[in-house]
Amino acid sequence: MARLSIGEAEELLGLPASTLRHWEKALSVLGPRKDGFGRRVYSEAELRLLFRIKYLSQERGFGLKETEAEILAELGAPRAEARALLSEIRGDFIGLWLANRDSKRRLEGGSKSSDQGPRNTKTAKDAS
Repeated sequence: MARLSIGEAEELLGLPASTLRHWEKALSVLGPRKDGFGRRVYSEAELRLLFRIKYLSQERGFGLKETEAEILAELGAPRAEARALLSEIRGDFIGLWLANRDSKRRLEGGSKSSDQGPRNTKTAKDAS
């Protein structure tokens, strides 16, 4: 799967990049890699983790320490099958989002040439 930039992760999660950077500093479980230019790139697993962090902190009202403790507990929890299924569903969602983004880019790229309006097709004969 392709890796997402911080801007793409920001769009997918509906969170500002500053929040993602803050979570990266505050939570030891989160540490996206950086490319050769020092830009953060998020893998599918990191995106799943970000969705979970968002849910726990924003929907459930957990602080970051509580969120990290919950995630660490979940990683060692015996309900591995259910968690694996949820992880797979999140991965499918991310894959669909990426496919939608790519289709949108192709459509926007293809429409530029057709948005130029009608061409002037008069010939020298028509002008006289």
